[in-house]
Amino acid sequence: MIIRLHARLQFVACLLAAATWMWLGAAGLWAHPQHGDSEAQPSQKAREKPAPAPSSPTPPVPGAPQPFAASELPDRIVLTWTGDPARSIAVIWRTAASVGEGWGQIAPAGDGPTFTRHARQVKAQTVRVQTDRGVVCYHTVRFEGLEPGTKYAYRVGDGAERWSEWNQFRTAAAGAEPFTFVYFGDAQNLLRSMWSRVVREAFADAPRAAFFLHAGDLVNRGNRDVEWGQWFYAGGFAMRMIPTVATPGNHEYVRLPGGRGLTPLWRPQFAFPEHGPPGLEETVYYIDYQGVRIISLNSNEKHREQAAWLEKVLAENPNRWTIITYHHPMYSASRGRDNPHLRRLWQGIFDRYGVDLVLQGHDHTYARSRLMTAADTLAGKPSPEPERNVPTGTAARSPGGTVYVVSVSGPKMYRLAHRPYMRRAAENTQLYQIITVDGFHLRYEARTAAGRLYDAFLLQKRPGRPNHLVELVPEVPQRLRRLGTAD
Repeated sequence: MIIRLHARLQFVACLLAAATWMWLGAAGLWAHPQHGDSEAQPSQKAREKPAPAPSSPTPPVPGAPQPFAASELPDRIVLTWTGDPARSIAVIWRTAASVGEGWGQIAPAGDGPTFTRHARQVKAQTVRVQTDRGVVCYHTVRFEGLEPGTKYAYRVGDGAERWSEWNQFRTAAAGAEPFTFVYFGDAQNLLRSMWSRVVREAFADAPRAAFFLHAGDLVNRGNRDVEWGQWFYAGGFAMRMIPTVATPGNHEYVRLPGGRGLTPLWRPQFAFPEHGPPGLEETVYYIDYQGVRIISLNSNEKHREQAAWLEKVLAENPNRWTIITYHHPMYSASRGRDNPHLRRLWQGIFDRYGVDLVLQGHDHTYARSRLMTAADTLAGKPSPEPERNVPTGTAARSPGGTVYVVSVSGPKMYRLAHRPYMRRAAENTQLYQIITVDGFHLRYEARTAAGRLYDAFLLQKRPGRPNHLVELVPEVPQRLRRLGTAD
């Protein structure tokens, strides 16, 4: 009798527990991490370990949902450039392996639905790619012969019934005209749950941005397809309208059969110029956009080979402004992560050709310098300039040089190693940067994930003289742990 009563009590307890979990789920008080996101932050040492080598695809569990799985419909659609932004565009997308070819259609955007009568169709290049979750197809179509400063509508698909929606973009102007772009430091972790708000806030602030620039570590494990799925999900439709410019970080480098190298997913997913040094195609390149030369360097490998290439690219630069992006900082913002070899190989070239702005990532903090030259570096370490506050609206006295920025857009954070040359710094802060080039002026704004202005400056180009740096830092305390303001 006692045994039966005990069994009944256990049964009732199980029913109550199940009912409680169902109620919590319905109330939104409990949920599994979404699509592979994990709220647990690994230790810094663990986070920096190389990504594991690609393994054979894990067979799906019958009936279990497969997040970001490929289908016969186009997804992960992204705009890039392989040529002149005024007269061409590239579109890349993914499908299931069963879709063996791709097509793109393009027409000048019209005010009504009849614009499709003027669409022309272009065949895509298709490659089959083995991922850690199986084989998929990536398709790249290059639309060429476009008119400068013109809005176009396009769609991509299999050429029959499986098409994307019509998306729109605008080609660059043929010459130097004002424009705005957005710069992101490392996204890397919790892409769906935490990075998405940053890229969407940036889009809300700069919906007409010419492009989004990513300074490496777009994902945490470059060979994991689900992480790329989160990255594309976070960017959403904005990536179908605003072109992407990206440089690889160390987390885009993975263990391969022949040693450590660029993830095999990088080149199928993006299409960048292939005019860089041999072996660095689509990671080292430049794009000329409305009076600015944007240069991507690859700070992961072959630094000396890039120096010779860079010298030629800068010597032949016809543009007024020069902006360079790469991942590992010239001047590190975190302890134990300095890169003196980059200063030795690259900084003298930057100085010689008057590079204006360098956009970096890697250190998971925020730091923005004054105007810096190689002369500021003694014995491999930045010179100990006395730390001082520069009043808003005044110029920092300097013989010229380059402004260096380190930023982070994702939620992974490190401690800041404060340096005297930092004009503005932050910890525990997700940011995006809005940069506007207009004639002889470059305006820079760093905003937090909540859209609050955190840092700003104006660079004034003075032909025959060094740039003039005007500080426009808002009256907001620096977000630093030592000040107790980095909550």
